[in-house]
Amino acid sequence: MEVSYINSSLLFISHRPINITSELTVYDTCRTMPAVLICYLGLQFINMFLGIPANLMVLWLIHRNKGDSCTSDIFISHLAISDVLFCLIPPLELANIVFLTTSSTWYVLRFFYGIKDSSPLLLSCICLDRYMAVIHPITFTELKDRNHRAILAIIVWVITLAYAAAKCVGNIVNFEKVFTGMILAAFAFMVFCNISILWVLKQSGPGRDEMHPVKKRAFKMVLIILAIIVFNYFPPVALFPFQDYFSPDVFRCYIHYVAFGLMDFSSSIQPMLYLSKVKLNCCHRGNTEIQ
Repeated sequence: MEVSYINSSLLFISHRPINITSELTVYDTCRTMPAVLICYLGLQFINMFLGIPANLMVLWLIHRNKGDSCTSDIFISHLAISDVLFCLIPPLELANIVFLTTSSTWYVLRFFYGIKDSSPLLLSCICLDRYMAVIHPITFTELKDRNHRAILAIIVWVITLAYAAAKCVGNIVNFEKVFTGMILAAFAFMVFCNISILWVLKQSGPGRDEMHPVKKRAFKMVLIILAIIVFNYFPPVALFPFQDYFSPDVFRCYIHYVAFGLMDFSSSIQPMLYLSKVKLNCCHRGNTEIQ
């Protein structure tokens, strides 16, 4: 049976039909539209070569600066761990897409795909923490030293592992709607938090004629974060709810890899943004000391 005749929901869940033996690899079935698939694999290997060292550096910096850490660091460290795990799979993914026709190794890949699919939950926690710090500073100060962030991180990991295990099974009916609902909710929440923060930071002093330099730097950083969130997560938000309007071949060989390629690239962009922020803060402190 040709891959192109399989229900698109199964393709979305597993990247490959379930319980079907085929002589064709994924690359062979997409031979008429190879460009996107090649670009996708290229992005995945960039993720591996950039994302692994960048995320390990983030973990090292957070551990080194433990006594001077911010409240969001617990979520950032868990996100870095999640991204390191995901960045390990490109060699196996390349082998499965280009060379292998067996379906057994896709169980491993689907589990790691599930971990990456759930990463917006940790990003939402980071956005929530910053939202509370800026919009509700008094409540934020009262909750600053409590253990609710660690508990929230554990809850997110429980959800993540349960989702990844369910995706690993690969044949749950309408399971693709779980991802669509999760990514839509997380995206809307992150955009709301960041726009609210930008709105508050935009309001400067009593005269409102010029923004304070500290607020100006924070405003630029949040604006960059918002732009990255939109760049990485808007494609699946915009495309996957309309999955049924695409032919199975177009969705499987084109739409699927465009959306997930951009989303997966966040595993490199997010740690690089954190490292640039740390470097900027160090440079600013150094200039202040010199003055």
